[in-house]
Amino acid sequence: WWNQAFEAAGYIDAFQVKVLPDDAHHLDIRYNVINWVHRSTRGWSYGGSVVDPRTGEIIKGNVLLGSLRVRQDYMIASGLLAPFDEGYEQDPRMMEMALSRIRQLSAHEIGHTLGIYHNFASSVNNRASVMDYPHPKVDIINGQLSLENAYDEGIGEWDKRTILYGYQEFPEGIDESYELRKILENTATQGLLYISDNDARPAGGAHPYAHLWEYGDDPTSQLSHILEVRDIALRNFGEAVISMGTPMTYLEDVLVPIYLFHRYQLEATVKLIGGYQYSYNVRGDNQLSPSILDDDLQRKALKEMIKAVDPNVLALPESILDLIPPRPAGIPTSREQFRGNTGPSLDALSMAQTAADAAIGLLLHPQRANRLVEFNARENTLGLEEVIETLLGSTWEQSTKTGYQGVIAEVVNFVVVSHMIELHTSSQANPLTKAKVLAQLERLLDTLEERKDPMAKQASLMIDSYFENPSDFEIPSSLPAPPGSPIGSDLMMCGY
Repeated sequence: WWNQAFEAAGYIDAFQVKVLPDDAHHLDIRYNVINWVHRSTRGWSYGGSVVDPRTGEIIKGNVLLGSLRVRQDYMIASGLLAPFDEGYEQDPRMMEMALSRIRQLSAHEIGHTLGIYHNFASSVNNRASVMDYPHPKVDIINGQLSLENAYDEGIGEWDKRTILYGYQEFPEGIDESYELRKILENTATQGLLYISDNDARPAGGAHPYAHLWEYGDDPTSQLSHILEVRDIALRNFGEAVISMGTPMTYLEDVLVPIYLFHRYQLEATVKLIGGYQYSYNVRGDNQLSPSILDDDLQRKALKEMIKAVDPNVLALPESILDLIPPRPAGIPTSREQFRGNTGPSLDALSMAQTAADAAIGLLLHPQRANRLVEFNARENTLGLEEVIETLLGSTWEQSTKTGYQGVIAEVVNFVVVSHMIELHTSSQANPLTKAKVLAQLERLLDTLEERKDPMAKQASLMIDSYFENPSDFEIPSSLPAPPGSPIGSDLMMCGY
């Protein structure tokens, strides 16, 4: 793929990939090498380089591709498609999705060996870079899920511009600095964005278009779409997601990425709330200057985030709960499954709590809350009070539900209280933010004390205990979700 970028820069067949000669060693400095590593546990694929410290010249590129990624994508595809109707047949769509991803990943890691950083804003430009972390694009066609366009093929437009900037040679007498500046300005004129790790990874991030594991130019609309995909997959979820002869307990392994299918899009959408659009501009260039995100976009994002904690969304179909048995002897539990407090049975309430915790924790992140306070004062955009009032209006202030969805609603209510208290205690929250949260906690307490139901009394006790002795109050926490990124922890990156 990278040959497409080099040819666009005028270097014909300059970049080639061949099978390593039998008599060559993969550590030989003369060869740039892609290593295939088979593993059964999580680990990063990565692309690195051996660089001459005196000149910065890249002497050798070294890529490691882990096989686990193929199995992970294959499992996600089986959960989305439920392809094993007869029990044994192989659906080529699953393997094609997995192979499409590994092709994209190969190009991604090779990009690192060429000296290129991540670009986590490329999805806004129609998947313009292989240096993004792509989420599988799932289309809905006549009510059915399609993976035909799950991953893009070929190098992206931003990648071509990067190679042009980094590898273009200029004839003697040409002002190289001027020509390079023109490349950057033309790239900006084309609307190609570049935002990297430090701005895309943090949970409190503000850039509305810099995200990991998502796609599309409108995060809010994509969250709505992803929730619809998730709903279809959960309604279709059953024995057909595993092949005949597979222990039924493995259904939970497939369920995890499907139930949490929206987790990355939540992280993307929430950045519009208190959003701040900017570029890495320099004096005299034509890139965007920083600006507070349009108020309408923030409000649309808030509305969609609230939908993600609706009990109808969080309630796992009971047909699934009755389908998955506990782990038998010889098949141990691991971090890849949901944690629970119900012993051997699948804990539907803890699952709902974990999913709600992700959305509400992002919504009430202290850095986001601080921006909401400041931006509301500066430009009268969406403010923190309105965010909390909207959240309370969709949870505690709703009429009491009964049954399965009723207890899920109560679980969500307590997640809201916990995160409000956590925000009030946060060392990152500024005094204005704390004051506004305190006012909302007091308002909620007044409302709860007028009610007679046990859950309201329990929440009142919780808030009263916090007010009486905040320094010793232990904030209830939700059980942690299974690992998110399909290749490891959030503390690592795949390359640069």
